[in-house]
Amino acid sequence: MAMLPEPVDYTDKDFDALRARLISLLQSVFPDWTDFAVASFGNVLLEMYAFVGDVLTFYQDNLARESRLVTATQRKNVMALARMLGYRLHGAQAATAQVELQLARPPAAPVTFPAGTLIRTQEVTEPIRFQLLAPVTLPAGLTPPRVLALAEHSKTHTQLFDSRGLADLEVRLDFTPYLDGSARVTTPQGAFSEVESFLDSRPSDLHFVVSVDQNDRATLRFGNGVSGMPPSGTIAITYKTGGGSAGNVDAERLVVIEGAFKDAHGNPVQVSVRNSASASGGSDRQTVASAKLLAPESLRALTRSVAREDFEINARRLPGVARALMLTSNEDPSISENSGILYVIPKGGGPPTPALKNQVLRQVTEIYPCTLTFQMSVQDPVYSPISIDARLFLRQGFSAAEVRDRIRERLAAYFRVSEPDGTPNPRVDFGFNLKDAEGNPVGEVAWSDIFDVIRDTPGVRKMGSARLDLTLNGLPADVKLSVREFPVLANVTLRNGDTGELL
Repeated sequence: MAMLPEPVDYTDKDFDALRARLISLLQSVFPDWTDFAVASFGNVLLEMYAFVGDVLTFYQDNLARESRLVTATQRKNVMALARMLGYRLHGAQAATAQVELQLARPPAAPVTFPAGTLIRTQEVTEPIRFQLLAPVTLPAGLTPPRVLALAEHSKTHTQLFDSRGLADLEVRLDFTPYLDGSARVTTPQGAFSEVESFLDSRPSDLHFVVSVDQNDRATLRFGNGVSGMPPSGTIAITYKTGGGSAGNVDAERLVVIEGAFKDAHGNPVQVSVRNSASASGGSDRQTVASAKLLAPESLRALTRSVAREDFEINARRLPGVARALMLTSNEDPSISENSGILYVIPKGGGPPTPALKNQVLRQVTEIYPCTLTFQMSVQDPVYSPISIDARLFLRQGFSAAEVRDRIRERLAAYFRVSEPDGTPNPRVDFGFNLKDAEGNPVGEVAWSDIFDVIRDTPGVRKMGSARLDLTLNGLPADVKLSVREFPVLANVTLRNGDTGELL
């Protein structure tokens, strides 16, 4: 008889594996029970326990996965885990646009357009609405009768709450998505101001904190009399909702102004509106992927730039920087001892401006200072252009122009510097950051990856099978990158395999 029990396989967690395990246990105790296929009461109980075990292990796996930042998938869990690191996910940002308000004829009296006046696009269903951020007055007799104003892709709301001066009061706002930093609180005690936490708040301080949940709904919390004063009486909260990349509308899209307007004498006026330039500044809320990357980095370099990675992290903290690579003599023998070169890629790619390079240099030497004797320089990135020549065959029913545009879009997405959420594009990187199994730099653009991008494009039936039917920089092979090179898309030449013509 065995002295030790049979080892348990903890990977047996699904219904079939649990049922097989239970049958094996039952046969060791009841050898006469051999028929496990009939609809007997014993088999019903056996399968019920296997089903319950399947469900419980599913919940167990989910709990384990959602308890770690690197594996969590639910936004509310990522927000809670990031909050433990002192990191807060940012919400959507509202786009702004300069609009021109024009009257049909010079007014006999001043015409005022109040703050909050709605301006929208022409679509009947789901138009994109902006509001004036400040009142604008068009003087009487102005020729031509037009004025410029600033509009924002947002909507203003005001809610009233009653308070009895209780400690730790929480109020939940009704409308979403909340725009960060937009809450304005007035009470009989005065105007309250937003703070990150109550750690530095005194009993008399008029402070509140804002927490935003996974649905972009905001909750305001007030002090307890020890850390921050609790309000009493009627609380008026004015805040904004909206934002997102949808607000980055093109020029001449904001052409409708909502409402009827009169001059100071009560005479109706006819108003037209237009935006001569595109709206800008709108962005969607921070994604889970971005938070997983940036939350740990927020603790990696708190006050100084010491390790090589610290310089890269602190450079990327600037809003205009998308990618950064720091090299010293340890990574590149051509660099002098006790010095380093920081290569910076701006948002959208291309060369960084001198102003941005100076800003980065100040960031890593003054704001997050390095050691006094360390010599730093910020330089333009070294781009490695990748030219692609491909011969492919089209599926029936797809036009050549349609397939060509799709391939170019997919290749541009493959080589873009950043993802739409602002996180670095993991498909391309500096040559130094691409490592083999031993951790040695093996920077390259894989020929097979480009093959897959083109072949998997809708409308492509197959790729050409000849040796030169797909080349990168003229060769049917991977493109090697030096430690400081970053790949960028150059010329793309596509040929129809059936006709030989260029797409």
